[in-house]
Amino acid sequence: MPLTVVLAEDSPLMRDGLVGVLTRFGHQVLAAVGDADALITAVREHRPDIAVTDVRMPPDNTDDGLRAAVTLRQERPSLPVLVLSQYIEQSYAAHLLDLGSDTGVGYLLKDRVSAVSEFVDAVAQVAAGATVVDPEVVRQLLNRRRDPLQRLTPREREVLALMAEGRTNAAIARELYVTEAAVNKHVSNILQKLELHVDGHGHRRVLAVLTYLRG
Repeated sequence: MPLTVVLAEDSPLMRDGLVGVLTRFGHQVLAAVGDADALITAVREHRPDIAVTDVRMPPDNTDDGLRAAVTLRQERPSLPVLVLSQYIEQSYAAHLLDLGSDTGVGYLLKDRVSAVSEFVDAVAQVAAGATVVDPEVVRQLLNRRRDPLQRLTPREREVLALMAEGRTNAAIARELYVTEAAVNKHVSNILQKLELHVDGHGHRRVLAVLTYLRG
């Protein structure tokens, strides 16, 4: 059954290739864009059968595509979304998969898709309401839920340990011989990876330290 698709991929070569594959299998690509903001705009405008997106793309070149997918699913819970990426962004991947099981969702790793037909089959399955997730994604998400500290890099663990000692960001910067801006970035990443979002309940820095001490 032909599907209408909005596609987001920041690599022009990969984007054109995916458009060609989908078109060859009879699907209609309503928009093929290169950044997360354009993805949101295109889905709102075209209301496709499915949105397919990369994870890391402009404007921030971090997990913008995945965050856009989460936003779109919150706005339109019936929208099937397939994430196709080289990376596993655990926090937002878990959030996307937790948004509901009644609507199709998928997360595939580009390097592990062994055939064009496998990708096209995944698009069709997700559009039909199935959940299609690479086993490696499942493994990492299960590990993440067992121990939230496993999401942190060695440097982020070091920063969190110094936070637990009551150090300020300026003091941590001096201890690690880095800039305070770098420490601020590490702290922001720690809070995000531990899912300590701004919600008005509790002090996020304290909650992060408590998570570290419990670990």
